[in-house]
Amino acid sequence: MELSPEIRGYYEQAPEAERLRTGPFQLEFERTKELIAERLPKPPATVLDVGGGPGPYALWLAGLGYKVHLIDPVYRLVAQAQRQSDEAGRHIETCTVGDARELKWNDSSVDIILELGPLYHLILHEDRLQALKESFRVLKPGGKVFVAGISRFASALAGLCQDLLADQAFQNIVKADLEHGIHRNETGRLEYFTTAKFHRPDELEVEVVEAGFTEVHVFGIEGPAWMLSDFEDRWQDPRRRLEMLDIARRLESEPSIQGISPHLLAVGEKPM
Repeated sequence: MELSPEIRGYYEQAPEAERLRTGPFQLEFERTKELIAERLPKPPATVLDVGGGPGPYALWLAGLGYKVHLIDPVYRLVAQAQRQSDEAGRHIETCTVGDARELKWNDSSVDIILELGPLYHLILHEDRLQALKESFRVLKPGGKVFVAGISRFASALAGLCQDLLADQAFQNIVKADLEHGIHRNETGRLEYFTTAKFHRPDELEVEVVEAGFTEVHVFGIEGPAWMLSDFEDRWQDPRRRLEMLDIARRLESEPSIQGISPHLLAVGEKPM
């Protein structure tokens, strides 16, 4: 199975290794770790980080004592993860090129699976379902899956916050996102992202349930603070950083506002 050329091309160019250390993405990183950490078994459980990119979450979990195996379809990102692992105090167990739809793992062999990217780069419903069913297959009974999605409303809100709507091409992208939930960027501008599925929160939940998972809950990751024009100043202020995190926690499960977060996290369990 092959990643589409436009998505592969994006990740061959985009500075993904630095992304979570910049701007509002820092809020995404802290909140995602928080939501995962609250639901993890104790180390040294085995974690499969599917679509793990350059390894920020894999390295974090390895540092906590988990046995982490990273898989990603883009060789450049896998190589970056391996280099960072080699330099870390606690290493990622393996970093390999692979596809979320065809995992090279035995049935019921993994405690935790992260899918913090694959689902929004699989445009077809059947491909997303196949990836989720592969996670279901390799998870042990009682194991958890953590599945990230991009909100249907992410580009519309980003367009307002970042004054991107002056560009008619971006307006056209937003219109398609809101109407169809399929984001396509034919402008060549990296800041407009690449081909992706944008989910409504309830839509993401339905897909995870369809794959067989139970106890499925969807969380809004960032809340509204990512849209603040002075985000960086607030993030550097300990009090205001805590306020942003606290509001995100308070709103994470509120259906009427979950979609304001650009990223969603679905958590599901494989039945015993």
